[in-house]
Amino acid sequence: MDNTLSVNVARVSALAKHYKPIIKDNPGVTLTEVPGLTLWQLAVWPDSLQRVASAVADQIGVSGAPGFGRSNTQAAVSMLRIEPLKFWVIGAALTEPDPNDGAVLDLSHSRTHIRISGPHATTLLNSYLPLDLREQSFAVGAVASTAFHHVGVALWRTDKGYELLLPRGFALSLWELLVESATQYDLSIT
Repeated sequence: MDNTLSVNVARVSALAKHYKPIIKDNPGVTLTEVPGLTLWQLAVWPDSLQRVASAVADQIGVSGAPGFGRSNTQAAVSMLRIEPLKFWVIGAALTEPDPNDGAVLDLSHSRTHIRISGPHATTLLNSYLPLDLREQSFAVGAVASTAFHHVGVALWRTDKGYELLLPRGFALSLWELLVESATQYDLSIT
């Protein structure tokens, strides 16, 4: 019996009517909504943490379960350790674990995925997030649950920039703040 979970519901962006591309040659900040988010949350119990996390890493094809505040990525699939007992998997469906070991939840439609890149991306985010985003403190692969304008968000640094996962209900207002603030850095929206 295949117990891989999947949901195929048409997704409508929280930013759909407000997303207006702006193309610049040398932008200081580029904002991009990353479409088609596939996001699963795996919650594990303390006594099953290592075993279940390793099994999920094998299932999705990443090189081991990441440590707290870190991520592992292989091709288009990533595993993020967002909290001590919670992992997020981006880009792959999960198999339902035994209820004695943990639980999974599809968060794909509950978040809006924004990529922030460019030479002034760190400066822009430092205006809103209470995190030390310097390279030595928040290097590529780092993940944090934090607050953005009193809203709980997840920030993940990749080789493409900063990946901001916003709750869908707050995505538009936070997007508007980012757009307004980023105009001072010669904003591009792609």
